[in-house]
Amino acid sequence: MNISDFFLIKYAPEILERSLEHLLLVAISIGIATVVGIPLGILITRQKNLRQPILGIANIMQTVPSLALFGLLIPVPVIGGIGANPAIFALILYSLLPIIRNTDTGITGVDSAIIEAGRGMGMTDRELLLQVEIPLALSVILAGVRVATVIAIGIATIAAAIGAGGLGELIFRGISAVNNQLILAGAIPAAVIALVADFAIGWLEGKFKVTKK
Repeated sequence: MNISDFFLIKYAPEILERSLEHLLLVAISIGIATVVGIPLGILITRQKNLRQPILGIANIMQTVPSLALFGLLIPVPVIGGIGANPAIFALILYSLLPIIRNTDTGITGVDSAIIEAGRGMGMTDRELLLQVEIPLALSVILAGVRVATVIAIGIATIAAAIGAGGLGELIFRGISAVNNQLILAGAIPAAVIALVADFAIGWLEGKFKVTKK
């Protein structure tokens, strides 16, 4: 068999183009979800009465089937329509739960003796948060971002159903044409991207992990 017939080489230019689209969708979504999710996670550590409502809404978003959510967003003004906008919005919603939950878990898991020692030194709540709690909770927060990223990479393949592009385009075309090579040309790069992202963020998470002595 000619090496040029190997499907990953045969579809290489389109795989590269669709991979870049896929990465852009995920990067924007995770970036926004992180900017929104971490403050919400911090908020529920300070306002306990908001914990159940915020986590409840984020949990509900996780239970909605992704294809249904993409479809529901199409008629919504501004964030809806066909293309990247509804896909990004849906990916943000799916990414919030692990980020919010891990931020909450990381901060509430900081040793209370350390907090009391900081207060004894005259540190304000803001100083404790920025200089003690967040640095100590950072590895746990990054674990949430790691989970959210892997989830988003997988769900982003379905975004092709509403014209958002990405590697899902190859998968859907392969399904409609009953072409396993096209399906694999979309699925394999998506799996590789997920594994690389998981490893990279996991490595970063390890750098910030606090070792208990």
